[in-house]
Amino acid sequence: MPHPTQSFATARLDLLPLRAEHAEEMAGVLSDPALHTFIGGEPDSPRALRARYERLVAGSPDPGVLWCNWVLREREAGCLVGTVQATVSDGTAEVAWVVGTPWQGRGYAVEAARALVQHVIRTFPVHAVVAHVHPGHHASAAVAAAAGLTPTDELHDGEIRWKLTVHR
Repeated sequence: MPHPTQSFATARLDLLPLRAEHAEEMAGVLSDPALHTFIGGEPDSPRALRARYERLVAGSPDPGVLWCNWVLREREAGCLVGTVQATVSDGTAEVAWVVGTPWQGRGYAVEAARALVQHVIRTFPVHAVVAHVHPGHHASAAVAAAAGLTPTDELHDGEIRWKLTVHR
């Protein structure tokens, strides 16, 4: 399975492969407890986030599972504003996104999620792209819809499974 080591870009964002060195800046980006309302947990310290990023960069212990993670750099300001990720296995890519509170409402999540879905479809032999969205998280549902996914009747850990079937 190919590994997406390259960066890619949207009109306003550079999507850069995650590195442990991003942890300090990202700890600030992700520091608002409100970001964790739907995903659970609480903001990580820079040290804890660095340890998490080191695990992600090392890759999945399962050779059939590929962890793909990017940070979002807002090109004009030159700062990080969020992350996107894709977990690829068995012909399915599970995607997720998060944009820091100060940068929400500017369309960055939609821009990044669309680019992520397109990148995953171009890069990997997937037949489906899925995301899991909390039923009360209307902004994330709008991002999923804008990225081409549609809600299914399936629930996973209390979240609605959204899906895009890839026709090759």
